[in-house]
Amino acid sequence: MSTMTSTGSTGGPAPAPSDPARTKVGRGPRLSGMNWLVWRQHRAAYWTLLAATAITVAVIAYQRGQMVTYLEGYGWPDLKSGWQERFDQGPLNMTAQLLGYAPLLIGVFMGAPLLAGDLESGTAKLVNAQSAGRVRWLAAKLGVTALVVTVCTTAASVAFTWWWSPVKSSSYVMSWSDALAFDSSGPVPVALTLLTVVGGVAIGMLLRRTLLSMAVTFGFAVAVQMVWSRVRLFFGDVVTVTTGNGVGDGSFPKLPDSANVLDQSYLTASGDLIGWGSCNEATDKAAAACLDKAQVVGWHIEYLPLSQMSAMQWLGSSILLALTAAIAAFVILWGRKRLF
Repeated sequence: MSTMTSTGSTGGPAPAPSDPARTKVGRGPRLSGMNWLVWRQHRAAYWTLLAATAITVAVIAYQRGQMVTYLEGYGWPDLKSGWQERFDQGPLNMTAQLLGYAPLLIGVFMGAPLLAGDLESGTAKLVNAQSAGRVRWLAAKLGVTALVVTVCTTAASVAFTWWWSPVKSSSYVMSWSDALAFDSSGPVPVALTLLTVVGGVAIGMLLRRTLLSMAVTFGFAVAVQMVWSRVRLFFGDVVTVTTGNGVGDGSFPKLPDSANVLDQSYLTASGDLIGWGSCNEATDKAAAACLDKAQVVGWHIEYLPLSQMSAMQWLGSSILLALTAAIAAFVILWGRKRLF
C-alpha cells in the first residue's frame, strides 16, 4: 500500500493560511500605530510641504545649471574679470527671499494647528480612550512633524548652498553676512523652522483656538526673526587690524575677499580711536588739517571673514535647536497633565 504524502491524509496539522496583512507589512517599512494616525490626520499638510520642497529643489537644480553654463564662459571655477557685468542675480536673491519666509509659513500653517485643531474640535479627548496615552500621542505629533520639516528644510538648504557656492566668495552677488545668504544656507533654515514650528505647537496647545494660535504664531515667528537678525553676527570671532602708515591713498589695509567690516576708525598716536567720519571736511586741505590736529596715524578695522560663516551658523543653530528641545519638553510635560 503506497504511503500518502498529503498532510491532510496523514492526519497532520493543516498549514496556516498566509496573512495578507503580515505579507504586505513585510515588503518594506510602514507607519503603524500612533505614527500612522498622525500621518493620516495631517497628510495634506505633509504632502504639500514635500511637494513644494521637490519643486523648489528641481528649480534650483535647473537654475544652478544655467549659472554654471554662464560662468564657464569666464573660466569657472577660476573666474576672470567681467562676469559680474552681465550676471543675473535675480533668481538667486528671489529664491533666498522665499526660503526666508519658510520658517514663518510652516510655523503658522503646520505648527499652530497641530494641537490647536484637535483641542478646539474636541477630537483630542479621544486620546483618553486609547491605550497609547497622552505622552505617546504628543511625542508622535511632534516627532512625525519634526521629521517631515527637517527632511524638507535640509533638502532646500543643501540645494540652495550648492547653487550659491560658485559665487559664494563674491559680495557682488550676495553678502554672506546678510540674512538672504546666512539664513538660507547651512543648518540655519532647519533650526529656524523647527523652532518656529514647535513654538507654534506650544502656542496652539495653550490657546486651544486654531485661528488665534496662527495669528500669535505669526507674531512669534516675526519676533524670532528680528532677534536672530540682531544676534547672528555675535557668533563670530571678530578680527582686528591696525595700521600706522597714515590714512592717505593706498593706506587702507587689505582685507580677505567678502570680509564683513563691522567697524572702521582712525587710530591716533596716543592709541585712541576716533570715527572715520570725524574729519569729513568740505575740502581736502581742511580734512588733512583735521587729521593732523587729531594726530591720526592709521586705521583700526574690525571685521568677520567668510571663513567663519560655517562655524557661526552651526553655533547659532545649536542654540536654536536647544531652545526647540526645551519647548518640545514643555509641550510634553504640560500636556501630560493639563491637556484636557
